[in-house]
Amino acid sequence: MSEFVLGPVQVRVPATSANLGPGFDALGIALTLHDAVTARVIDSGLTIDVHGEGGALVARDESHLVVRAMRRTFAVLGGEPAGLALECHNRIPHSRGLGSSAAAVVAGILLARALVADGSVRLPAGEVLALASDLEGHPDNVAPCLLGGLTIAWVQGTARAVRRDLDPAIVPVALVPPFTASTELARGLLPDTVPHGDAAFAAGRAALLVAALTGTPQALFDATEDRLHQSYREPAMPDSLRLVRDLRAGGYAAVISGAGPTVLVLARGDVEAAEVAAAGPPDWTATVLPVDAAGAHVVD
Repeated sequence: MSEFVLGPVQVRVPATSANLGPGFDALGIALTLHDAVTARVIDSGLTIDVHGEGGALVARDESHLVVRAMRRTFAVLGGEPAGLALECHNRIPHSRGLGSSAAAVVAGILLARALVADGSVRLPAGEVLALASDLEGHPDNVAPCLLGGLTIAWVQGTARAVRRDLDPAIVPVALVPPFTASTELARGLLPDTVPHGDAAFAAGRAALLVAALTGTPQALFDATEDRLHQSYREPAMPDSLRLVRDLRAGGYAAVISGAGPTVLVLARGDVEAAEVAAAGPPDWTATVLPVDAAGAHVVD
């Protein structure tokens, strides 16, 4: 049986943007927009307080994603506490392609591990990534959420990832629309097969994108060109794809963030970032979000 820390324990988890154009289901970056989630062991039951993004909509019961991730982690570690109190301060928009579900999964795993006295020994970092990927369904968002910076993630039996620092000249800008999109719908629009030429194009541009992000930012525009997934998803988010095309016509490295509908621009410097922020539709929220280098962590 596990021995539990009474707490409270708080974790800070960053937003993420996956795919980045051609890096479908593989590439992702962590962004400086965070949820802060606190948990403590109580005598019995479950209490959940939610503030900020999603506060009026998310469940306050066992179906809450942070709670589900905690329960799964406690099971891996061999036992559950008698009761839990959870407090969520959310800043990551929900259903916008900025990794809110990955952040919730990662928060739940790290909270549960921290509440078990020897949790970090019994559940080391590599196993955290594997568990998070299993809960989320794929590793492209959970990897940068956990590790920070730029990650290239893949599955070889279990989820794996490598981390790299971004070139400091790159300034991500998120253009967040006032509407949501369903990840399931967006993924369901993808075809089972794509033309061989498009697959070869995507492989080449994804390789170039890693180089562009880590030291050759002048190649970002070419490197973010995508033929693999974005155009297929246009029926689910036509306004977002229209904005991507308009921004790219102006020479900006614009992509759909994750499954959308947020548009992410990898600006080359502060001047370009300001131009992009000013170019967004008036009812969208434009935010400069530097890369989070630290990733998710327990707050001391």
